[in-house]
Amino acid sequence: MTHRSPQLFQRYKFNPILTAEHWPYQVNSVFNPGATLLPDGTTLLLCRVEDRRGHSHLCAARSVNGVDGWEIDTQPTLMADPEHYPDELWGIEDPRITYVPELAQYVITYTAYASGGPGVALVLTKDFLSFERLGVIMQPEDKDAALLPRRINGHWALIHRPVSAASADMWISYSSDLRNWGTHKKILEARRGGWWDANKIGLSPPPIETSQGWLVIYHGVKNNAAGVIYRLGLALFDLHEPEHCLKRSDEWVFCPEESYELHGDVDKVVFPCGYTLAADGDTIRLYYGAADTSIAMATGSVQKILQWLK
Repeated sequence: MTHRSPQLFQRYKFNPILTAEHWPYQVNSVFNPGATLLPDGTTLLLCRVEDRRGHSHLCAARSVNGVDGWEIDTQPTLMADPEHYPDELWGIEDPRITYVPELAQYVITYTAYASGGPGVALVLTKDFLSFERLGVIMQPEDKDAALLPRRINGHWALIHRPVSAASADMWISYSSDLRNWGTHKKILEARRGGWWDANKIGLSPPPIETSQGWLVIYHGVKNNAAGVIYRLGLALFDLHEPEHCLKRSDEWVFCPEESYELHGDVDKVVFPCGYTLAADGDTIRLYYGAADTSIAMATGSVQKILQWLK
């Protein structure tokens, strides 16, 4: 008998939905996409694309149904700009997209990578054609960041994952202008010992606002003799004080099982950076990188997820 993690997410039967072979120019791999729904209902994935140097840039793929028929930009949508932003010397990675009604813009957080390590950078756009870069807002080593879509007590809130000598935990920070950040608070610690999420955790897609709180899908990294395994867990945070964790799953809820998740440039990885929510406000499509090689999709129900987390 095969024991699997709770089936809160159902994989799309034709996964992976995007691979390097789909790209209109030569690349090594495509993975870890941010996701959003455009005003006309089109799904946009902002994909991390790794070239054959090993450097990454971001490229947009659009689909009317969010499943197939992807139209991919014929050239990179957002490239690293190390001349003006030296922290991007080795590329830009792992975007998370938050639409912010107050700004009438999409705020994209991404990882800027250079010799000092990964740092959190931020860029704004209205149309995914032109971009306003704010540069690095959290110095290395820090990544896995996303902005909440509205202010909390008058301030913008950013969840991110700084790394210390001891561990890598999730933190929240606040800002009045999106550029200068403070009031840093740890909100979720990596567990210790033999846990699936021991020593290193991080935010996966941006938090989902629900009536019960901010629903967070996070990844945990388990080290063993065969390497590492990236799995997903759940946590719920207070709507008005998002530094306060209300619930956290002990078990993982999604893990590498299929061949495209088990084998690739980095084996045994499921890593979502984006989701979309259907018009019913419940059906979630989770878009994730599989083994740092391709992009796959899974669906679930927010209400069922919350019920399980209780």
